[in-house]
Amino acid sequence: MGEIQIRHPFSLPPPPLPPLPLPSISRADPPPPPPPPSTPPPPFDPSRMIGIIRRKVLIKDLAAVYHAECLTYCQELLELQSKLEDPFRDKKSQEDSRKEMTKTSKRLKKLR
Repeated sequence: MGEIQIRHPFSLPPPPLPPLPLPSISRADPPPPPPPPSTPPPPFDPSRMIGIIRRKVLIKDLAAVYHAECLTYCQELLELQSKLEDPFRDKKSQEDSRKEMTKTSKRLKKLR
């Protein structure tokens, strides 16, 4: 019998790369200058607030309309589902009564 050589179908991964050197910060470099001050916010404008309030009211009204529409669709769906299930309920009850009438015992009683 010959010797069996085991061949590995895979190779080992390459060795990991050395870590990158951290950038050295020399003490001679001055710190970066602070960012320039941003422009001050615009002064309060009440007309902008009025526009914001109007948009908010419009959004609330639109949400109320969508909500009411959704409720009507849900109500219609429930009615349709109940109409669809009613014939099956009638059939099931008739089938149950038939089964009860025609149900016979599985074992016959022995006569003595």
